[in-house]
Amino acid sequence: MKRQRALLWSLALLLSLPALAHDGVEHVTASKSSTQPVASDLSRDAQAYFTDTLLLNQHGQEVRFYSDVLAGKVVLLNVVFTQCKDACPLISRKLQAVREQLGEQSERIHFVSLSSDPVNDSPQALSAFMKKQRLDERQWTFLTGDPAAIETVLTRLGQFSDSPEGHSTLLIAGDVANKRWSKIRPDAPVEAVAQRLQLLAMPIETE
Repeated sequence: MKRQRALLWSLALLLSLPALAHDGVEHVTASKSSTQPVASDLSRDAQAYFTDTLLLNQHGQEVRFYSDVLAGKVVLLNVVFTQCKDACPLISRKLQAVREQLGEQSERIHFVSLSSDPVNDSPQALSAFMKKQRLDERQWTFLTGDPAAIETVLTRLGQFSDSPEGHSTLLIAGDVANKRWSKIRPDAPVEAVAQRLQLLAMPIETE
């Protein structure tokens, strides 16, 4: 078990590379900020940091970002917008492949996709996007809402951009309860992403 953990942590370090912007070019602003809020504020109360900003899921239900979406879970977060024709559908389908790779373990990991285009991405649009990309809704929440609310949440994640197309394609994986967070490049192999999530889902051993 210890050897397996060491190998998985080595894999995690290899995957922790700068994120790419939606256009495939390194997004300097996002890459600088994306590692800082999640990492440097671990000592703060998680609810106060991530906030309970009210958002809407793909079913039109109002949810609190921290308490209803993040609290106590192992999560994989990413940013999309439904009018995207290239990276967003590709990454979404890749994440579906990750879920399939995880098998039964996918029930322990919650996927969260936040819209960078809340003006156009209604809950109905998010639901239609999920159906078009053949995404399994179990343990997967798509979020939109008031533009100011989305800005608040994406800023806390270091993922806010001035335009929908400008969002980073960085994946953020986290064990919320134990305050363990890491970033994953979107071009990492499906198997590697699944292994990172498996690592975060492992219980922490105590001496």
